[in-house]
Amino acid sequence: MSESPVTVREVERKLRVHGKFRLPDFSPESSGVARIEQQEVRHLHAVYYDIEDLRLFRWGVTLRRREGGEDAGWHLKLPVAGGDGTTRDEVRMPLSAGEKGQVPESLANIVLPLTRSGRLTAIVELRTERKPFALIDSLGTEFAELTDDLVSVMDDEALVMRFREIEVEEQVAGADLTPVVEALIAAGAEPVQESKAAAALGPVTHEPPDVLEAEPVTPDQPAGDLIVSLLRRYARAFIQHDIGVRRDLPDAVHQMRVSARRLRSALKAFGPLVDPEWADKLRAELGWAAGELGLARDTEVLLERLDRDADNLGGDDAKVVRAVIDPRLRTRLDEAREHAIASLSTRRHVELLDLLVEAARQPMLTPKSTKPARRVFPRLVERAYRRLADRVERLELSGPAQDWHEARIAAKRARYSAEAVVSVFGGPARELSRALEQVTELLGEHQDACVAQDVLREMAQVDSVDGRTGFALGLLHEHEFEEELHARLEFQRVWPQVEEVHDRLTLV
Repeated sequence: MSESPVTVREVERKLRVHGKFRLPDFSPESSGVARIEQQEVRHLHAVYYDIEDLRLFRWGVTLRRREGGEDAGWHLKLPVAGGDGTTRDEVRMPLSAGEKGQVPESLANIVLPLTRSGRLTAIVELRTERKPFALIDSLGTEFAELTDDLVSVMDDEALVMRFREIEVEEQVAGADLTPVVEALIAAGAEPVQESKAAAALGPVTHEPPDVLEAEPVTPDQPAGDLIVSLLRRYARAFIQHDIGVRRDLPDAVHQMRVSARRLRSALKAFGPLVDPEWADKLRAELGWAAGELGLARDTEVLLERLDRDADNLGGDDAKVVRAVIDPRLRTRLDEAREHAIASLSTRRHVELLDLLVEAARQPMLTPKSTKPARRVFPRLVERAYRRLADRVERLELSGPAQDWHEARIAAKRARYSAEAVVSVFGGPARELSRALEQVTELLGEHQDACVAQDVLREMAQVDSVDGRTGFALGLLHEHEFEEELHARLEFQRVWPQVEEVHDRLTLV
């Protein structure tokens, strides 16, 4: 096994059974099991690690070092976003990656957004006698493995408790495990979702994580309840996407930045409801984090854009331009990614995570936050919209790009403000946010075209660029200029429609 972490998608169903439980006779017609082949009994010894307050368990994450069996090693199990609890990603490293008590740095870094300044330590030790069975269908394919586990919970060498568990794990992607599980339930098994270690530790592992789920807010609830809900929603998203960035998951950097931007926007737009000094500090640190991630994301977007637009030039022009663009931007992207990842391990980032968790737990609100949401938020959303409208009034078709960029910032704040109150005001807020989304998309396209022009001019000024290449870069620059102008013209067409939507809506 490689010293680098390897991720395996695991789909399994767990069931608790009593000591005298017997496996049912699976019917091929109803369960899909044509025959069962018992495998060699395995003896497993696992030590689970967590912070003293069981923070990982409460987030649904388990980290263990297990000896014995075919997949002995370090295993970090993470819930899959949008899953039903039966699907998890298992990040694996070999036993050699760390002795007992020495969690591999690669795995510890992945869960740092959860553990933060806490220290990982051995929490519980399990010894399992595993009886595996291969479940084979009528075509002779092993579509699932059933394991019958007798689990002993140990304290040093003393037996603390013992229980029995059945696991049914997918061996073929997409295999239907439900008929097998239903047969086990009919025989007396009880479905469970908690890990063996969580079962051993008891109800404490079922306590909520240190950032609670966001709850819906009604118009008559205090306005501060929505602030709490927003902080919870985007703090959880920021933390979860932070883990995704460390795992190099697709779109994680972008989504982590979006979470930071939405938090900053809410704290700004709803400023009268939060302590200004407290909010300014949190906004500043979130801005720093978004900035550290920004170059990587912006370079990635720029590279995709310029490659796409260069291909539209066709022929030799496309080849000449990409020969300049690709190596330079890919080098910049690699450097930006390294910088972004390094920033996630700094003391400042850990302190931001602590600050964010505390903000979601107990934000510093003002007396105005005790007023009903229906009385407070319409005015604040309108204020964000009016700031955008004021910016738009200053825009000129041939005006400086900076004016359009500032309008984009105002548009995002207005859009995020409307989106933030959808759970309170429903349809009208949703319609306004969708109208404003058109604006932010157009102004985002405008900004990307402006940045692309700046980068192309920079590349064309390098001494090594010959006349042929310079001409091709100029053609692409002209294309991006036309895209900028098109975005401005399209904005002028769309904005009156947005105003019409705004004028006929009322948040009540």
